[in-house]
Amino acid sequence: MVSVEPTDAEAVVASRDDPRAFALIFDRHFDTIFRYLRRRVGRGCAEELAAETFSQALASRHRFDASHTDARPWLYGIAVNLLRHHYRGEERELRAYARCGVDPLAAEEPSLERIDTVATGRAVAAALAELAPVEREALLLYAWAELPYGEIAAALDIPVGTVRSRIHRARTRLIELLAASGQYVEETVDG
Repeated sequence: MVSVEPTDAEAVVASRDDPRAFALIFDRHFDTIFRYLRRRVGRGCAEELAAETFSQALASRHRFDASHTDARPWLYGIAVNLLRHHYRGEERELRAYARCGVDPLAAEEPSLERIDTVATGRAVAAALAELAPVEREALLLYAWAELPYGEIAAALDIPVGTVRSRIHRARTRLIELLAASGQYVEETVDG
């Protein structure tokens, strides 16, 4: 007989009567939430914030909307709220990276997918630091957490149209800032 694992919603609802059922949510999503937080605040702080995200989720499981089968947007929403306390520090780190060119995550997370050079990375960090926090958050949930617009909307508790607007404004501003720094050249097709 094949055993079917419960959906996230079923696991959260079950955890209301038996908190041990919440372990399934932790097992499924901790690594994803941790990776997103690590990209935002570094390993040490990410460990704390990820643990706090799941602690708050467990404590607030009675408020989870069980009509959503996937708990990730809810968890990202909690994580984003925790990150709001770290925006000042994040902006300072991005500005420091822009000045010195040392990506604090490069040594800790080598990746063949990285396409940016040190100069480009510095320019991107400086540009990210210039974005409004709400636009930066939406853009990074899209780019780093790879959430679709609907899940970003659920995580930030805003309409999907607002998510689209924030990401569009963030992209436009990033292009402007990178173009001004000489790091972005729009490709043209000769006809």
